[in-house]
Amino acid sequence: MSRSSFPITALMAMFAAGPLFAQPAPPEDAARFRHEIETLRERLRELQKARRDAADADNRRFDERPYADVELYAKAAEWILRHEEFYTPAYVEQTAVALATGLARLEELQRGEPEWLNRPGTTIRGYVSKIDGSVQSYAITLPAGMNPNAARRWPVTVELHGRSNQMNEVNFIHRHDGRDAPEGLDHVRLDVYGRGNNAYRWAGESDVFEALDDVRRRFRIDDKRITLWGFSMGGAGAWHLGLHHPSQWSSVGAGAGFVDFYKYQNQAEKLPDYQHQALHIYDAVDYALNAFNVPVITYGGELDKQLVASTTMVEAAGERGIEIPLIVGKGQGHRFDPESREKFMAFHRQHSEKGRAAYPGAKEIRFITFTPKYNRCEWLTVEEMIRQYEPATVEAKLDDDEGILRVKTENVAVLQIARDVKGFVDIDGDLLPLGGAAGGLLPGVYYERAANRWSDLTYQASRRFAENPNLRKRHDLQGPIDDAFMQPFVCVRGSGEPWSKEHAAWADWTLERFSREFDKWLRGRPPVVEDRELTEELIASSNLVLFGDPGSNSVMAKVLDRLPVRWDEQGFEVNGQRYDAATHGLSLIYPNPLNPQRYVVINSGHTFHAQDFEASNAWLFARLGDIAVQKVTRTDDGYEEQVQWAALFDMNWRLPDR
Repeated sequence: MSRSSFPITALMAMFAAGPLFAQPAPPEDAARFRHEIETLRERLRELQKARRDAADADNRRFDERPYADVELYAKAAEWILRHEEFYTPAYVEQTAVALATGLARLEELQRGEPEWLNRPGTTIRGYVSKIDGSVQSYAITLPAGMNPNAARRWPVTVELHGRSNQMNEVNFIHRHDGRDAPEGLDHVRLDVYGRGNNAYRWAGESDVFEALDDVRRRFRIDDKRITLWGFSMGGAGAWHLGLHHPSQWSSVGAGAGFVDFYKYQNQAEKLPDYQHQALHIYDAVDYALNAFNVPVITYGGELDKQLVASTTMVEAAGERGIEIPLIVGKGQGHRFDPESREKFMAFHRQHSEKGRAAYPGAKEIRFITFTPKYNRCEWLTVEEMIRQYEPATVEAKLDDDEGILRVKTENVAVLQIARDVKGFVDIDGDLLPLGGAAGGLLPGVYYERAANRWSDLTYQASRRFAENPNLRKRHDLQGPIDDAFMQPFVCVRGSGEPWSKEHAAWADWTLERFSREFDKWLRGRPPVVEDRELTEELIASSNLVLFGDPGSNSVMAKVLDRLPVRWDEQGFEVNGQRYDAATHGLSLIYPNPLNPQRYVVINSGHTFHAQDFEASNAWLFARLGDIAVQKVTRTDDGYEEQVQWAALFDMNWRLPDR
């Protein structure tokens, strides 16, 4: 595309030689981009409304997906402008091309001929995230000659990019959009954006699965032939996603990356216990046993200091009798050499051709988790643990001759086993029917441990268990505070008169900081409503993140008596200790009394902040546990926060020492 209208001299002076750092676009380009963004969005909204109204009138389903494929270009341009992420003159050109592509797609939609939908090669696609309603991008590569309407199901390779501090949506589009399919490509390739540079943690983790689900909705995908791999930060993501979700992949490949916070950071000093325990959420080395359930390969350059991640995982798996092949690039630093890469990819081709066994498939599993967040392997689900952040293990093997599934557990309170697995089950020596009294009305049979004995639950008991009346920690309801932002959430701001103006000022600043940091680092705007605008639909569908105090926030006042805190106009009491609300801030996560299937969060966004995103992805771990009190001191540019007390609730959402 011609850019002869650009003020090149001024542009080059603006981006003088030297280290790359974020800068604004030249003023006249910025003004033109803003106009083009608004024009694109206005025309897209008009077309979308007209087509939706026509579909409703004809009682037809309206397909939203092509509209996200256009909106993503406007979103990319808006974010690069607002965060002034123009690292070189090329980013100005890339933004112009992105907006031109968005406009071209809009015109194709208006003609009813969106040719990009099935175009061979690489195109950028978008989806609307369930988390925050933002449009997120990914790249998909289709083989030449692929017929999406044919009955064939296609294997998929999910590729996770490494850390690139100069990559944003515009640059991601530039790197991928319009590439030809590699010669001989025989699968669909998904390049995940992952909401930027976060090692596929938190909302970045959710993005991988949301993008993959969007691909499933568009194309016929073979779920038994999904390869996952990445290098550097992508390698860290592959270790994490591969071993936390071992049943999702036909094979996993991790190049370099990191797997252990302390080793990666060369940190000898132990973190406070509420942080130390929460490292078990993402430290992949803790999940090495799960390599039993999925073929894994790793690579590291001989001269790369991150080779230690590969050797650490190989050793951890080896101690459990599991072999992870290791390829070492001779004389290589932090990169692949061609020969090693070919061996690495040959491993994935071999296992993709084989595919995972058809469900229920595996006759034997060996599974470990430290949290109900990651609780499923093949046909078995760890519904409840005895103690969170300690190893919960299940080893299960089907004895075909006797028709018995033999299961050994540690630190497991409740199991669910899919009905597809027939016969009887022996759990830690207790022989029980596998089929159960539930009569096939539930997808799995529930088994509960009580007084060191296992029993199967009746249908009625299973239904009651699923409703979680006793508020036990469960999958997606286990904390810590940061977990609330991996599912749909809405921030609720108080509109009333606060009990403490000082506390209200800190709460407002906390919401502003969270909104700013989520926008910059996780590439979306947190949804915000006032307490009086909260609807029953939002209560049913979203985690509620409440800001203010019981005086200013009517929703907080409504749930206060069912939270583990006492609060009045003078201050609040937690864990038997009284605090002055004018000088202290309270943050917590808890099952929402208005909808116990969702969270309520008090006065907190993510508990890690901009300096952690900037420093290293390894620092993106939970800082405040499930509940914390901080001393807050006003400064010239905000607040200084110092943790006075923090803790993790037990499996009953109670403080362990009370």
